[in-house]
Amino acid sequence: MFTRRRFIGTGVAATLAAPAIAQPSPLAANWSSLVGAYRTPDWFRDAKFGIWAHWGAQAVPEFGDWYGRLMYVQGEPFYNHHLEHYGHPSRTGFMEIENLWKAQSWEPETLIGLYKKAGARYFTSLACHHDNLDTFDSAHHAWNTLRVGPKRDIVGTWEKAARAAGLRFGVSNHAAHSWHWWQTAYGYDAEGPRRGVRYDASRLRREDGVGTWWDGLDPQDLYNGPYDSPPDGIRSIAAMNAWHAARDGVWSEWAPPGARGRAYVAKWLARQKDLVAKYRPDLVYFDNYGLPLGEAGIEATADYYSRAIEWHGTPDVVVTGKQLSPYQLYGIVEDVERGFAKDIRPHAWQTDTCIGSWFYDRPLFERHGYKSAKQVVQRLCDVVSKNGNLLLSVPLKGDGTHDSDEMQILADLADWFAINGDGIYGTRPWRVFGEGPNVPPEGMQSEAEMKPYTAEDVRITTSGGGLNLFLLDEPDGELRLACLGRRAARGMIERITLNGGGAVSFVQDDDALRVTLPPLAAGRFVPGLRIEGRGLI
Repeated sequence: MFTRRRFIGTGVAATLAAPAIAQPSPLAANWSSLVGAYRTPDWFRDAKFGIWAHWGAQAVPEFGDWYGRLMYVQGEPFYNHHLEHYGHPSRTGFMEIENLWKAQSWEPETLIGLYKKAGARYFTSLACHHDNLDTFDSAHHAWNTLRVGPKRDIVGTWEKAARAAGLRFGVSNHAAHSWHWWQTAYGYDAEGPRRGVRYDASRLRREDGVGTWWDGLDPQDLYNGPYDSPPDGIRSIAAMNAWHAARDGVWSEWAPPGARGRAYVAKWLARQKDLVAKYRPDLVYFDNYGLPLGEAGIEATADYYSRAIEWHGTPDVVVTGKQLSPYQLYGIVEDVERGFAKDIRPHAWQTDTCIGSWFYDRPLFERHGYKSAKQVVQRLCDVVSKNGNLLLSVPLKGDGTHDSDEMQILADLADWFAINGDGIYGTRPWRVFGEGPNVPPEGMQSEAEMKPYTAEDVRITTSGGGLNLFLLDEPDGELRLACLGRRAARGMIERITLNGGGAVSFVQDDDALRVTLPPLAAGRFVPGLRIEGRGLI
């Protein structure tokens, strides 16, 4: 029901040549200043693979994405799940779920060790989702995990563990959408025995919390207030859903209206600056088209780059945004959520995806519905060959643990990277990304359109004067690669070695390279080859 619509921002849309680099401190809060100061840091281009703890209170019900919003939408499976397990949302709202998040079995150092072994070279912690709970020691928002739920600084604890393990550290901020995302909590049942009874956000105020676990907190600070709540008198589920879809169900990149809206934006900016100042992240992921909330997002990014200059002498950090204009690509890094690129992109970019639902989804686990390690690696090789990075979410349960299927996926990734990591880390694209019949769809949210990779789909990276070739599926017999024939490769191949194995027999003709692989060992997938010779680079 929630629609991400293409957002046309206020940034310059024309394609411009990269301007001369400059590093004013502090940077002015405009796109020209960001573009003039920024170049994508080598650490990010070398890292290639990150793991994301997209972890918050919405993991507690173990029912998947956007539970907080959709538990207030009658007719949704989330609403029915909430009614069965927690009660009616007029009495038991999501704020109660946030306090049920205890993270009681969380072992961050152990998990970071698993992620590093599984191939991650950077790690990202969710700092605030659309549910508006800060998972850090927030100076400007009382609804945070030091007061609610785990009673711990989640971001700060992850940060210490990640840096101790030698990983770059990032944070994700999704809170710019909280104001419209939460409007369902101000609604009511349109049908049934509690028809017309408003949900908890409509009635709860600070004074109602006296003597409760939330004594001193104001629920309106969490739910943001009724900007556009449904009017009385809606008498069908379909009509209520249509109301939400047309108003608060639009992916809005603008600020809410009026004085309350201005206060919301100012608070968002203070929280973001506080987050950056406290934890000095190497990466900030914004879940936004362009930058959040107009000028506030630009100011937040300028503040972050200015701090990085103070910390390191250069803005060697990463800010990600989505659906960027050609000019904006020079000032921040584009993130292509759950998406692909058809060809090599001139600017470094990132795709983020998840092995399943963004928040823990027990029904998905029970039907063994996760992406396999093989599918993750296929995606990684495709992205890296096209100048991108992959940020992968492996959902944690509310208690801070992984299920058995997730642990197996992490173990399989560790085995693959131990053999093939040198063909990924620190590499750059070749003249072509590879070849094969499977042309991925371009852009965000396109995973459902993607067809399975075949043995004819290969991807290529370069490093150390040679090529790294990945076969996205195991060939049955001889493989013929037109892009590596003498004419197309513009060079002579002298040696081919199977990663983790020995020499591979091949014939390089003018029009194709013909390769025959030995059978792969049990459990192996996406074999990697090292190709060396003259004139290839």
